[in-house]
Formats: sequence, structure tokens, C-alpha cells
Amino acid sequence: MPRTGKIQLGKNGITESFIESLKNIFKNHENVKISILKNATRNKEETMEMSDKILEQLGKRYTTKIIGFTIMVKKWRKEVR
Repeated sequence: MPRTGKIQLGKNGITESFIESLKNIFKNHENVKISILKNATRNKEETMEMSDKILEQLGKRYTTKIIGFTIMVKKWRKEVR
């Protein structure tokens, strides 16, 4: 079973320190579950924009899936097209 790390996204949004924390979690985990807190957003479109921004900053080896106000991020061995 894949190991899943967890992190929360708050009102500060996606900052450089958030991305660095996310990269550190990926050193020990294959998947990361990002919970978007209520004070960050409760808008589906903003959630999709956040997901796109996270992928843009992480690189081509990652994919995301949005479930409600949770973003699941998966790291692949090879670049995803």
C-alpha cells in the first residue's frame, strides 16, 4: 500500500515555504493529501487553480486529483506528459 503524507493549505495559500514542505514530504512518501482549510477557499474553481499552481511549481513528475476540497498529489518515477 502506498505511503501517504498529509499537509494542510491555509489562508496564506501556496507560498514557497509550502512548496518546500511539500517537496520534503515527497522524500518519504509516494502520495500527499493536501487538505484545503475553510479560511483558504470554499470555491471549486479556486481549488482547481490551486491544483494547477501546485503542479506548475512541482514539475512534470507529479499528477493531481481533486476530491471535494482535498488535493491528492502523486509522484511518478518518470515525467508525465
